[in-house]
Amino acid sequence: MSQQEHIGPSTEELVVEAREALRDRVRRRATGLGDHFKREWQIYVLLLPTILWFLLFLYKPMYGLQIAFKDYSIFRGIDGSPWIGFEHFQTLFGNDQFLRAVKNTVVISFFTLLFGFPAPIILALMFNEILNQTYKRTAQTIVYLPHFISTVIIAGIVMTAFSPSAGIVNTVLEWFGMDPIYFLTKPEWFRPIFVGSGIWQEAGFQSIVYLAAIAGVNPSLYESAVVDGASRWQMVWKVTLPSILPTIIIMLIIRIGNLLEVGFELIILLYQPATYETADVINTFIYRQGLQQGQYDLAAAAGLFNAVVAFVLVMTANTISKRVSRTSLW
Repeated sequence: MSQQEHIGPSTEELVVEAREALRDRVRRRATGLGDHFKREWQIYVLLLPTILWFLLFLYKPMYGLQIAFKDYSIFRGIDGSPWIGFEHFQTLFGNDQFLRAVKNTVVISFFTLLFGFPAPIILALMFNEILNQTYKRTAQTIVYLPHFISTVIIAGIVMTAFSPSAGIVNTVLEWFGMDPIYFLTKPEWFRPIFVGSGIWQEAGFQSIVYLAAIAGVNPSLYESAVVDGASRWQMVWKVTLPSILPTIIIMLIIRIGNLLEVGFELIILLYQPATYETADVINTFIYRQGLQQGQYDLAAAAGLFNAVVAFVLVMTANTISKRVSRTSLW
């Protein structure tokens, strides 16, 4: 037997075989991908409008983020405006109004998360325990309805309810011999009113996600709990909640990612200079600086700061959730 037979294939031959195998894998993958598109082309046609919307209204505007680092002039345009680095960010962090807006955003978001996040979960659990279907459907319709009402109308309802002359809240206070309060001009009352209005508007509709998760719970788990003598409350605590915990965690991660995206429209409609102290948030600061005062570059810097913080929050929440509960968005 020759020395070549003892040694086996040469290095050059192995390299050629590896390259051929790689080409075969690429060809098979391309062929499989082509067959997949031919077979499922209707789905991608349906997805096309959504993909175009994302490209045009979410990804294309990212090109304009560079004005946060430029001395932007509307006459020079984005490309013609000179670069100034992080000067706008230095201006922001030295601006008392921006720092106040950041503080208010964090405080309002914290209370919204603290009281607003559990509300739809509690509603879903309550709806799941209702046996009378007529009453259940009626109650669900009532709590879902505010979600479909325009934010402008919601703001009108809130202003009417808390009106010092004809509002139902002040009418009740007068029954107890108290003087009327103009709640919407009091900085200390803005946050409770805003958080409560948000819960009233969205908690019912958000409970649909948790009701869907509860509907997917294996009925045999409840049957086993009944056999073991569990009460209704014990079944909720020991069966329902653990079963929908992955859904709760996913929704919590999403909420944390949107922590700084406070309800801009409702605040714009409800706040006024007298309540800026507790009502002014990052988005309203951006609105005033960008649209009212024409400082587009400074507003872009504030918006970029908001987006970066939101990205860091959602990444951190997702990582912690993955390590602790093995449930995550990705």
